[in-house]
Amino acid sequence: MEYIEIEKGLIPYRFDISIANEMFTIEVHYNPDFDFFTVDLERDGETLVYGEKLVYGQTLFYDVQDSRYPRLPIVVWDQSEKSTEATWETLGVSVFLYVWEDEANG
Repeated sequence: MEYIEIEKGLIPYRFDISIANEMFTIEVHYNPDFDFFTVDLERDGETLVYGEKLVYGQTLFYDVQDSRYPRLPIVVWDQSEKSTEATWETLGVSVFLYVWEDEANG
């Protein structure tokens, strides 16, 4: 299973990524007052989402049915199941943004 690596030392920052052979730009932000991360999503220069919060166990953009968004689910998850939150302490250590590919898609 592939994951999207977040470089916490660079936050706030943006990067381009290919998901299911489609290019996206993701911008990562951190809220130190409440210890959570958000992402903005762009495609072809158009901002699709501002401030999507990384919530452990939930799929990013799960409530959107729009062909401009990634076709594959991106889930905030800890494969070891030791962590239950996406915080500064856990993100990039045990919690990652996993791109879930099924047999049909990947």
